[in-house]
Amino acid sequence: MADDLEQPPQGWLSSWLPAWRPTSMSQLKNVEARILQCLQNKFLARYVSLPNQNKIWTVTVSPELKDRTPLVMVHGFGGGVGLWILNMDSLSARRTLHTFDLLGFGRSSRPTFPRDPEGAEDEFVTSIETWRETMGIPNMILLGHSLGGFLATSYSIKYPERVKHLILVDPWGFPLRPTDPSEIRAPPTWVKAVASVLGRSNPLAVLRVAGPWGPGLVQRFRPDFKRKFADFFEDDTISEYIYHCNAQNPSGETAFKAMMESFGWARRPMLDRIHLIRKDVPITMIYGANTWIDTSTGQKVKMQRPDSYVRDMEIEGASHHVYADQPHVFNAMVEEICDSVD
Repeated sequence: MADDLEQPPQGWLSSWLPAWRPTSMSQLKNVEARILQCLQNKFLARYVSLPNQNKIWTVTVSPELKDRTPLVMVHGFGGGVGLWILNMDSLSARRTLHTFDLLGFGRSSRPTFPRDPEGAEDEFVTSIETWRETMGIPNMILLGHSLGGFLATSYSIKYPERVKHLILVDPWGFPLRPTDPSEIRAPPTWVKAVASVLGRSNPLAVLRVAGPWGPGLVQRFRPDFKRKFADFFEDDTISEYIYHCNAQNPSGETAFKAMMESFGWARRPMLDRIHLIRKDVPITMIYGANTWIDTSTGQKVKMQRPDSYVRDMEIEGASHHVYADQPHVFNAMVEEICDSVD
């Protein structure tokens, strides 16, 4: 059985807050177990220890299917492996699927990240590569959602030989921030609400400061998550999971804050660097038709990579969490891309 990575309190405020916050790594482990028991395919869940003592919580589905290139899925900000539950069985029907909690998120280690944007980004990318080496994965189809898409792209710039196909799902952090306010898409209501309360604090600090009211805030700000996963859970399992993922030590959240310039923009926009990915790495971008992310990025990536394969697609009836809004359409699209690889 995997050990829980409980974070030791630091300072008087931190040592007081755990009693105020109704959360722990053990509670996160328990709610995640309720989610993963929905899987029909064989799976293996464990910690992967990195040489620097950090641990990456990893779930591998269909580990016995070794003949095809594995699919590796990287979650977005505030997420974890459990949010892929609507996709795991379908996408592991003919190949191995690996999902993991990013360093600083979910059940993975929560170290102190560099405070500059480049250093924080490099820490994430290096942890992904060290995880890959430790797992013994020669190459992969790499899929990232939101922040995960940003990091998957950064990874592909640095380690293109490991990526057979890059799939970017509503990727965060690509466009440059417009100077004209009228060109900025309005963020979701929950983002504006949190920003107005917290100002310059960490993006999800309100969940921790709210103490016993934290779980209720998730349900209030994000009632849509319960609807998205209603086929699997009639109760508040997903809301609980999101709460426990984000009520812990905000390690990855602090790193994300260092990388962002207000919630929707990156300090080091990826459009400035996408041309650095080796030309022979194919890229597919999948957007929700109703997303708050700038979907014109797909066309701009094509312009940046005129001699490379770049395809952009939209899924009707989906917003930012494409994989959960329209899971059947999303799964079919990703399966088609994977089948094009092998």
